[in-house]
Amino acid sequence: MRAEKQYLIDEVSTHLKKSDYVILTNFTKLTVADAAELRKRLTPEKAEFHVVKNSSFRVAAKALGLPDLEKSLSGQTAIVVGGKNPAGVAKTLKKFFEEKQKLEVKVGVLDKKLMTAADLAKLADLPSFDVLRSMFLGLLTMQGAAFVRLLDAKIKKEQPAAPAA
Repeated sequence: MRAEKQYLIDEVSTHLKKSDYVILTNFTKLTVADAAELRKRLTPEKAEFHVVKNSSFRVAAKALGLPDLEKSLSGQTAIVVGGKNPAGVAKTLKKFFEEKQKLEVKVGVLDKKLMTAADLAKLADLPSFDVLRSMFLGLLTMQGAAFVRLLDAKIKKEQPAAPAA
């Protein structure tokens, strides 16, 4: 294998090792300014947007044991990797697409499981981790408050009524 080709494969492998997910996109309609804006929007999620050669991605993905993505490796391909919050990244990509209508999500891989573009859209619609945490804490405090009211009602019921004056 030529040294240039091996370098490209190693570079793609390095990107793929950064996270437990990879999202493949078609960036045909994307301008340089749009790509820069997308990269800027992905920065808070610590995610990266990289244009890759399909052949290099194919070899790197196979070496890392990713599912077969052959059907999605046609046309222009860019990958989104990095960060610990794939749902946040999916939200960012969905919002960017809704605003610009220029980026098409082909497919994704999360924990070595294939996800369609529809699956990623569902993932994007989920509430953020902070919202889920607050909902869970609210549920816990609500149940605790209900238990305290129940105990309080039981105590008040058992106390003798004050004599009428």
